[in-house]
Amino acid sequence: MPAGAMKFVLPIGIGLVALLLVGVCIGAIGSAVIGNNPFLSQPEIHLPPQPVFPAIKRELHLGNLPAEEGHAPEPAPAHGDTGGSSEASALSQGEHEEKPHSTPLGLTEFAVTNTLLSAWFASIVMILFFVLGARKRSLVPGRLQSVVELLFEGILSFSTGVLGSEMSRRVFPIVATIFFFVLFNAWLALLPFYQFLGFLDGDGSLKVHLLRSAGTDLNMGLALALISFVFVEYWGLKINGLGYLKKFFAFGSVIKKGPSGLIDIFVGLLELISEFVRIVSFTFRLFGNMTAGEILVIMITFLVPFVITNLVFGLELLVGLIQSVIFAGLTLVFLSLALKHEEH
Repeated sequence: MPAGAMKFVLPIGIGLVALLLVGVCIGAIGSAVIGNNPFLSQPEIHLPPQPVFPAIKRELHLGNLPAEEGHAPEPAPAHGDTGGSSEASALSQGEHEEKPHSTPLGLTEFAVTNTLLSAWFASIVMILFFVLGARKRSLVPGRLQSVVELLFEGILSFSTGVLGSEMSRRVFPIVATIFFFVLFNAWLALLPFYQFLGFLDGDGSLKVHLLRSAGTDLNMGLALALISFVFVEYWGLKINGLGYLKKFFAFGSVIKKGPSGLIDIFVGLLELISEFVRIVSFTFRLFGNMTAGEILVIMITFLVPFVITNLVFGLELLVGLIQSVIFAGLTLVFLSLALKHEEH
């Protein structure tokens, strides 16, 4: 290595090692060994998305509004002796404090959640990125146009390998949208302000994040899974006509093959079940990976902040890319199977 490069590499390496040692000492693990309080307070993990707007919904689900004002149900009284000792009262109070501070929205409630805001933010950034990249098109592309063209060509080549040239161009808009929407939501959620922008309680603690990765919301995974499902079935019917339904309802096999046709009916029903199972698998695959990644980042930051956290962020960049490729790739594969199905 040249001597000039060593002048930069060596200080950076020493700085990283120093930050690593500091992170170990002030993190939860080092603090427990030394006997000090950790640098960061213990994180609170909330699986349901939290309501952000309107404010009355946010305060209601934080428990800051009385039941009559927010129409929140009162907690059910415990069975047994209501006149317990002071120890029982203290225990009950401790259990109350350990409960999650935010309750999920009901089925009939509507509010703008932090995951919905994050999805809107990712959509705006994604649109701006491609609009700016294609705004000044030229034969000699600039840097941003080159990046946009490279991304488009990569997805189009991948689609062509699965569906062929003609069909890949017809389905490219939906497949590319799914890919980039999952990717942008995963990568933008790694930005630092996702963790510190939010609403505080009376003690100054952050109780509701303004933005939270949309991939950690089960509703986003379900919405994309339903779009993929409808997309595949639409093209299956469009290309094959009503004959596509024979893949699932092979009742005519009984007439053609006799009793052995019952096997075709059974296989068709299994195919129908597998079509709907894809919705579930798509939904929980994305939700599980994105939620696990967010929890991992939060816990590593609490245990060993600074250097180790950056390594986890690099891992999450890879996970976001893999999930977007899997979601778009499986949609292409299932579409290919729907277009090329054979009658039983």
